[in-house]
Amino acid sequence: MATSPAVVREFGGEVAALGWVTDLLVAGSLATGDYLPGISDLDLVALVDGPVDAVRQAELATVHRRLDEGAGSGLHLGCVYVDVATIPDARLRHPTWTHGQLVHRILSGITRAELVRHGYAIFGRSPRDVFPPMSDDDIRAAARAELTGYWAWAARRPWLWLNPVLADLGLTSMARGRYALRNGALLTKSEAIRLADAPNWLIDQVSARRRGEAVSSPRMRTALIAWRDARRTVARER
Repeated sequence: MATSPAVVREFGGEVAALGWVTDLLVAGSLATGDYLPGISDLDLVALVDGPVDAVRQAELATVHRRLDEGAGSGLHLGCVYVDVATIPDARLRHPTWTHGQLVHRILSGITRAELVRHGYAIFGRSPRDVFPPMSDDDIRAAARAELTGYWAWAARRPWLWLNPVLADLGLTSMARGRYALRNGALLTKSEAIRLADAPNWLIDQVSARRRGEAVSSPRMRTALIAWRDARRTVARER
């Protein structure tokens, strides 16, 4: 907890005070040591002692909006709320606060792997005490699910890749996916940039953006490179 940003500790105090959040766990780049303030998202997982019904969701939205407008402004703090009794069901969708709204998403295999291999608790139990282990083959399966799920959907829509954020994310996600499939291990976003299937000039520019530098890339060229990489990578897994 001492190494967590102040906003995460403040958030931990807020959700603990609700009385029904039993554990607050850290995943994502903060867990893997790749967190860059203002650039990385803060990916958290909260365990709760029962279903997150409409009343609880309203309480959470109030907490998150207050934090997003205050200490968490611009820091992209998100959290998945998981009824502890439902942890074994990887297909279940959970209330998730992300980028200013409450949606329902699964707790992905990649997030589960981040939790059990690198995660830690802000309060409550260690992730390894509540989530089952993730073997190398489990990580391969999680990577394959992401490639053949969302990324297969995106690869069928070339116009989406004109968004520079998606293009950068796609290049790093394809590199992370290929690495996970080969090695049964996780790769950080910063490490993945160096392994992206892209020209050196684009790798340098994506790396600069990852460091927070205001560097732009040719929009059309970058979109084409990233889209083709996604199509190739997804096709190999399908």
